[in-house]
Formats: sequence, structure tokens, C-alpha cells
Amino acid sequence: MSGKHALVTGGAGFIGSHLVDRLLGEGWRVTVVDNFDPFYARSVKEGNIRSHREHPNYHLIECDLRDRDGLVAAFESPFDCIVHLAARAGVRPSIADPVGYQSVNVTGTQNLLELAKDWGCKQFVFASSSSVYGINPDVPWREEGAVLQPISPYASTKVSGELMGHVYSHLYRIRFVALRFFTVIGPRQRPDLALHKFAKMMLAGQKLPKFGDGETSRDYTFVADIVSGVCAAMEYDASLYEVINLGNHQTITLNEMIGALELSLNRTAELESLPEQPGDVPRTWADISKAQRLLNYQPTTPFRAGVEHFVRWFLANR
Repeated sequence: MSGKHALVTGGAGFIGSHLVDRLLGEGWRVTVVDNFDPFYARSVKEGNIRSHREHPNYHLIECDLRDRDGLVAAFESPFDCIVHLAARAGVRPSIADPVGYQSVNVTGTQNLLELAKDWGCKQFVFASSSSVYGINPDVPWREEGAVLQPISPYASTKVSGELMGHVYSHLYRIRFVALRFFTVIGPRQRPDLALHKFAKMMLAGQKLPKFGDGETSRDYTFVADIVSGVCAAMEYDASLYEVINLGNHQTITLNEMIGALELSLNRTAELESLPEQPGDVPRTWADISKAQRLLNYQPTTPFRAGVEHFVRWFLANR
């Protein structure tokens, strides 16, 4: 693997910075594109990449993926693989700004696929999302059996990315692997995500918003397990187009998540009951048999251990 060159979009973010850690450690040259979107504080991302900036195999380009001319001008050498993690994230914010999400997530992905075609890059790994399944009662969710009915603009942009990837794979023989991430937890988690937000509120003595009865559930997956799946997808070569779930194959309710935080923080949460939110799905649950078969993917970090890892990082970086 040593000596290969990867382009990682969103490489200053939560998952991206962990992936860059792994790639640099394995001898890759890594070029990161990130526009430091103000969705959350720039200082958070700067903290994520502090150690990367000193690495001789690391190069950071600050650019918006919608600026195709800027991207072309910024790059000097070809890539063995593109890992496209950058996106406007979040279900609820996408309902407030559907046009903005479409512009960044769909146009940005198209620009990268065009560049992959022009550069002759034949390996493209795309960060999709479990949200593409919408409200699907047939759980655990399987890639082959699902009729996708997304219920948020964010989810629809991820479906669009998967379909666009199929077009470029078919026309230009670019290997496109779409990875449907289920809820990712761990150190550096984005501050807008529930685990991080709730931890901050609990330490501040604020009430936690509990939407519905607390029995909505998520398939929480530890970031190191996700990164292992991404790295395997970067090396995958058995077919030209695949869509693969990366989850933990278990569900944790909102009530259980709050309970785990209470134990790790040694605090009792005060709760504010609120109605369920539009765009939220009641349950996510990954069938990971395809990832196991094609990528030798096997998550090893249980939910409680993942929460402990997150809390240790959170307390040290408040």
C-alpha cells in the first residue's frame, strides 16, 4: 500500500480525520480537500488535523467542491483512489435548506466524478448514509432488498450520489463503492450529533430534548470500525459498482443511549419530552453480511465501549 496517493474530501471532519490518521500510518500520500464549512466551528476541524499538518505525506487544499475550476487548478498529481466524505450533513438542517444541500452534495459529487473521469482515477469510494432507507419496516436493512423512499432532502442527495456513481461506473469504468454509514460515534464526533450534544448539555445542567417516547433506535457504529470498512473499500476490486452497509448490526434506543451517557459522565440527565421530528426515522438497523462478504468487515467495538472512548475524548477537549 505504501506510496499510493489518496484524495480525501472532508478530511478535516470527524470520520475524515480518523481515515487520514490510518492512511498516513499505512504509508499513503494523502491530499485532503475541505472547505471548513461553518456548520460548526473551524477550530474543531483545526484540532482534528493538528498532527496531520506536520506529516510530510499530507497536503491540505481549502476549496469548495462546487468550484470545479478551483479544484482543477489546485491538484498537481493523479490519485489512486478518491474517498468522497465531504457533504452538508444532517437530516433536520436539510429540511431548512434543501437547495443548499442539493447544491453541495449533488453538484459537488458530480464535479468529483467528472474529475475522476478526466484524471483517469479508477477507484471512487462514496460516503452514503443509512438515511437513504427512509421508513422501511423490513429490518435489518439489506442493500439488495430495499426500495429506497428517503424522507429528507439530505437522504435524497445521498441516493442521487449513489445513482450518479452507477452512471460513471457504467460509462467510464470507474469502480464506485458507496458505503451506507450508520450512526457513527467516537472521538471527534461532530458537535451537532446527539451523543456529543447531549454530553455537552448534561455537563451544563441543561434539559435534554427527548423526541417521542425515547424508543427510537439507531445502529451506532464506532469510528475505527467505519474507517476499517472504508480502507477495505479503497482496495476492493471484485466488481465495478457496489452499495454496502457499514453498521454494527445492533440497535440502541434513545433511552439506552442517554443511560450510557449518564453512566460514563456520572450525571443524571434531566429530560424534556418533545414531539417526534419530521425527517427522523424511527429505527436504523444494518444487515452487514454483504460488508462481511466483500470487505471482510467486522465491527469490534461495542456501543458502551464506544461511548466510553467518546466521553474520554470529550472531557479532555471541552
